[in-house]
This record gives sequence, C-alpha cells and structure tokens, in this order.
Amino acid sequence: MKFLGLAYFTPEKFASMPPDDVKELVSQCPSLDEKMRSTGKVLISASLGDLETWRTLRPRSGKTHVTDGPYTESKEVVGGLFIIEADCLNDALRIASMHPAATLGEEGGWAVELIPMDFYLSR
Repeated sequence: MKFLGLAYFTPEKFASMPPDDVKELVSQCPSLDEKMRSTGKVLISASLGDLETWRTLRPRSGKTHVTDGPYTESKEVVGGLFIIEADCLNDALRIASMHPAATLGEEGGWAVELIPMDFYLSR
C-alpha cells in the first residue's frame, strides 16, 4: 500500500515565533527526515517552495484561471509531502510519526496528515 503524507504548518503561528526558536526547530529536521528515509519505505520526500510563488489553476467559464497563493482557504498550509510504501496502515503510521512535523513544531502549528492512495507512474 502507498500513503501520501502531507506536512502542515500554520503560517501565522510560524511567523510569530522568535527567529532563534525557528532556527532551533528547523535545525532538528534533517536528522528526523533521515531517520524516516532510512526505513527504506519512503519513495519521495520534499519540502514545498515559498508560499509567495504558489499558483492555483481553476476552471472558470470554460477557461483556466491562474491566481496567486495556496490552493485552499485554510489556516494550515501544506509545507511538505512524502510518499510511503508500507505493508499496512500501522506500518505507515510508524514511519510517518518520524517526520519532523509529527514530532516537533507544535508552536508553529505543525501536523502530518496520512492518506492512503493509488499510485501510477507515467513515463
């Protein structure tokens, strides 16, 4: 089974943190990411770009319209993603719990959402 992990943060909470606290928090991420990847079950892991560069494409009156910003109206924003190939949900939960957003960053509104998925590769 494959699972999509979405790592969330709350921009307002994260922006209100003192810069030294942000630096300390973020400095802990690489070792946790590596622990998760070392399971051999993470197919892909990525941090997403700056929110100011995001664009949303929506159909409107038969045309595609492009707007700035995140794709949903939400207090939480996806900041990263990963895909796990696991034998079962419990195995996927064990691996996802190693992600920094599942173990750190409560003050920045961090969280992980784990979603079962069908996976197709196009070449």
